[in-house]
Amino acid sequence: MKTTLFKTTCFFTLLCLMAFAWPQQKKLKVYLIGDSTMAIKETKAYPETGWGMPFSYFFDNTAEVDNRAKNGRSTKTFIAEGLWQPVADNLQAGDYVFIQFGHNDEVKTKKSYSTEEEFQTNLKRYVTETRRKKAIPILFTPVARRKFDEQGKIVGTHEVYAELVRKVAKAEKVPLIDMDVKSQALLQQFGPETSKLLFLQLAPGEHPNYPDGKDDNTHFSELGARLMAQLVYTEIKNLNLDLASRFAKPQSN
Repeated sequence: MKTTLFKTTCFFTLLCLMAFAWPQQKKLKVYLIGDSTMAIKETKAYPETGWGMPFSYFFDNTAEVDNRAKNGRSTKTFIAEGLWQPVADNLQAGDYVFIQFGHNDEVKTKKSYSTEEEFQTNLKRYVTETRRKKAIPILFTPVARRKFDEQGKIVGTHEVYAELVRKVAKAEKVPLIDMDVKSQALLQQFGPETSKLLFLQLAPGEHPNYPDGKDDNTHFSELGARLMAQLVYTEIKNLNLDLASRFAKPQSN
């Protein structure tokens, strides 16, 4: 009896020592801040899908995606409406902040419009306040709209504001995921007609949420969102970010 008790005690002691010897990875958060092309959509908007939605399923249980992106927001309104401060307050060392704006900053007729100077200042604020918490900022150029010329060549619509993101990333030494370039290349591969499958393009009567149909070249379908998320996934690996170690591993049979 004493021998059995002694062995049992030794076994549990060994397990405790092993737990200290091989500590588990600290769980981190990946915050997404941005606009409608990234955001979580309400059921009434389906099949519109932000790329942040499928992206959240790419990770193992050591990372959690917290998607704070909102429709129609710019670098300016995301701050003014109090959407940024809760993120800044809750950041922990080692967390990531994915920063993707531009669609709404660049439109002068919208109240979300940010001048070029304001846009850069706001991006720098996000970077500075993220780093202040020892978290890691990643800058994104805005994803491309679906626009082709008569020859079937993709036409960029974010040249000025995408370049401003690149400028800030270089000046602040922040990792950059150039979604403007990458998504344009993807759309060019699909071509003018097939690329419609990536966007919210619906004929009248095709979906109950859009009885009159929809001709939207900015917001993604489920397929488009997943392909954009895959571009982000690939670029994270190409940048050799530590975050790549948190991607889910294929399960063996």
